[in-house]
Parts: sequence; C-alpha cells; structure tokens
Amino acid sequence: MKYSGWPDKGELVVGKVDDIADFGVFVDLEEYEDKRGLAHISEVASGWIKNVRDHVREGQTVVAKVLDVNESSQQIDLSIKDVNEHQRKEKIQEWKNEQKADKWMTLAFGEEVSDEQYGAVANAILAEFDSLYDGFEAAAIHGAAALEDVDLSDDEVEAVVDVARENVSVPYVNVTGYVDLRCPTGDGVDDIREALQAAGGNGDVPEGIELEVTYVGSPEYRIKVRAPDYKTAESELETAVGRAREAIEAHGGTAHYHRERHEDDE
Repeated sequence: MKYSGWPDKGELVVGKVDDIADFGVFVDLEEYEDKRGLAHISEVASGWIKNVRDHVREGQTVVAKVLDVNESSQQIDLSIKDVNEHQRKEKIQEWKNEQKADKWMTLAFGEEVSDEQYGAVANAILAEFDSLYDGFEAAAIHGAAALEDVDLSDDEVEAVVDVARENVSVPYVNVTGYVDLRCPTGDGVDDIREALQAAGGNGDVPEGIELEVTYVGSPEYRIKVRAPDYKTAESELETAVGRAREAIEAHGGTAHYHRERHEDDE
C-alpha cells in the first residue's frame, strides 16, 4: 500500500535512487504515491564527496530522513547520511513487513478488491494497530479476539484471520515452571489429578497459548507454556500454578511452586 499524502519532517522513508546528479541524488519514495525527494550532495555521506557515485548507485534502495517538505513547490528534502545502520535495518524490515501485509490484504479480499474496500479495511486496522503487519500478526496469534475493537464486518474479520493464520510466521517463546503437589487425604491421588487438570485449564486456554502439564517425579510436576511473548507466557504460567494451588488446597493439600527441577530429579 502506498500513501497518497506527504511524509512528515523527521520521518524515515524508503526510496529507490532514480537519478544521480553532480549536486545530489533524486529518490523515488517507495511508500508514497508519486513522491520524489532530493538528497543534496552534502546529505549523501559524511565528509567531503568527490563523486556522488562512489556512495550511491541508480536503482539502489536507500533509507533517508525527511529534512523538509514543501507541498506548494512539490519538494521533499532528504538526508541519507543522517540514518545510522540500526535505523536503516529497522526501517527496511518495517517496509518489507508492510509489503507482506499488502499481499495478505490481496489474499484476504481478492485481486479485484476495490480501492474503497482496501482503504476502508486498512484504515480500520491502522486505527487500532501501528501497522497493517501488526494487525495481521495479532490476528494470527489471538484470532478474531484481536480484531474485536476494529471496525470491520464479521466476514472481513474472518478473512483477515484466515489469511493471517495461513501466512504469518509468529515468534513464540517457552517458559517452564514446576509445582510440588501433596495431599494427605485418602483420595489424594484423585485430588492431585484434579489439580493437574485445573492447572491445564481443563482444556480451555486462550487462543495462541499452548499449555502442557507433565509428571516429573512425585510430588513434582512440570508446567510448560508456549506463548507469543515472555510477558504473556509468564502470566499464563502463574495463572496455571494458581489454579493448581486453589484446587489442591480445597482438598487440604499443598502446592509449592519453583522454577528449577529438584536436584534429586536430575
């Protein structure tokens, strides 16, 4: 998707070197429709420049900082030298992600999707997320729940979720904890089994979360959580332990939580 407006002063933009002159470099902006900027020779690289072509080549993709925008004269002043390597890599990745999201929009709504529908869906997603890519990533992880505050029809939500789950590679993290369960009553085995089922959510866990409870060695049990990020994973782990503790204590038992396996179980 290309924006029809103008970039903001201070914004980082991705462009392709279109023409090289003695006084600077003309850059076609990849993210904006029919927008072209100029990086003066003094803004191409640090230090004295003898030949601009020693630093850039025609057709090269560059990341530049917007120094000034003059809409009346259709002029955008750019600086290539003011972008460090970290900013360049981060911006290029962001741009590539948005290109992916643009393809996903086409997959979700068809090659013949109208500009009006595309714009309406994109704007609705951007009203809740920083980028289209972020919206698709959230849909891949959390399903329709991620889009409940987005102004889309049920059919549009379903289309986004289906495409997201087929195409988005979601990063996941794993966290593990251990809980010792003891119950002195005659039905202790059944009570512990009930507590383990409670720890596992009785089969009901949030979308995008994987929760596994396994036996290590009496009285120790392992709880492993797979989630999109550490904050969520840690929260789900604590919740699982809390469910187990509540269930076992209801039968007069105890639950002791720890992050490392006991040495005698190694």
